[in-house]
This record gives sequence, C-alpha cells and structure tokens, in this order.
Amino acid sequence: MSYADEFQTVDLIITSSAETRGVDAFALSLIKAERQMRKLVTCLVFQYPCFTHEHIKSLKDTLGNNRNVYFAGFEQGFDAIYPHPIRELVGERYPELRERIKKAIDYRNKIFHGQLTGECLAREELLEVVVDIRSWCELVARGADDEIGYDGFARNSFQKIGGRELSARFKIQIRDFNEYRQFIAEYMQRSVTPTFL
Repeated sequence: MSYADEFQTVDLIITSSAETRGVDAFALSLIKAERQMRKLVTCLVFQYPCFTHEHIKSLKDTLGNNRNVYFAGFEQGFDAIYPHPIRELVGERYPELRERIKKAIDYRNKIFHGQLTGECLAREELLEVVVDIRSWCELVARGADDEIGYDGFARNSFQKIGGRELSARFKIQIRDFNEYRQFIAEYMQRSVTPTFL
C-alpha cells in the first residue's frame, strides 16, 4: 500500500455527491495521518534487536493499553528515536503543515464531540484542510521511505527493514519491554491532569 493507494478512498468520497463529503474526507484523512505516525514509530521500535516476530502482539498491547498517546506523542517518539526528526523529513513546509495538522486535530475533536468549531467551516474549507493533510502525509512518506525504507503506509509496520545497522543509529536504545513502557511514558504519553468535580 502506497501513499497514493491509501488516499483512494478519500478521493472516492470527495468525488461523491454525498452532502457530508467534506467532513467525511476530512475525518478519514486525519485518521490516515495519525495512523501513519503510529506505524512509523512502531516500525522504528520493532527494529530494536530485543524484539522479534514473537513479540508483535505484546508490542501492540503495550502501546494499545496506553490511552494517552496521540499524534503529537507519536511525533515526539519518532523524534526521540531517530536522528532526523519529522521536521527534517517534511522539509521547508513543516511549520505551515504542522500548524494545519494541529488545527485539524482541534476541529476533529470538536466535531466528534458535537461541538461547533467556532469557525463555521464550509465543505470547501474542510477540503482545503484535506489537501494539506495529504501534503503532510506525502512528504512524511517520501522522507521516511528515503531514510528508513518504510513510508508509514505499507500494511505491516512490524518488519525488520534495516538490520542492526538501522537500530544502531537510533538516539535511544531500548532493550526490553520495561524500557519500552518507560519510553512511552517519558516521550509519547500526554500527561493527564486529574479533573475534580
């Protein structure tokens, strides 16, 4: 599955006559961007020599059981491990596109919770956000594929792609599940402030 293949469903939605095509294409595009970031991190983590195919379910469970890791956390996790951060993979458009992703996440959170975005977004405006999300995903995919040999869209992120040479270049070395859990907590997890009623 390539970047272009991944967005075929978005194209089908956009070219449909559905009244909700703007918000539908927007939501699906953002989901794809978030999944791409998650898969890039899980791919990097799987490169550590301590993890093999028999550990895949446990790796998924370790991350899946943490309900406080979101897009920004995956980006921070990637940046903590890999010598070239996402900012470098995206290139000169990073500040503009990262701000659009941040706004898109804010819009999505309000839309999903039945709240108004406060900006009265029309279909055309949501579709403009889709264009920027796609640009982000394409630039991340190209940069990551050039750097690590995986674009974040191929179906299986749990594959050994660079041997020990790749993981030896990582800024952080993880040697077991305890260190992986600690890494998630330290670099990826959003801190949760208790709410008192």
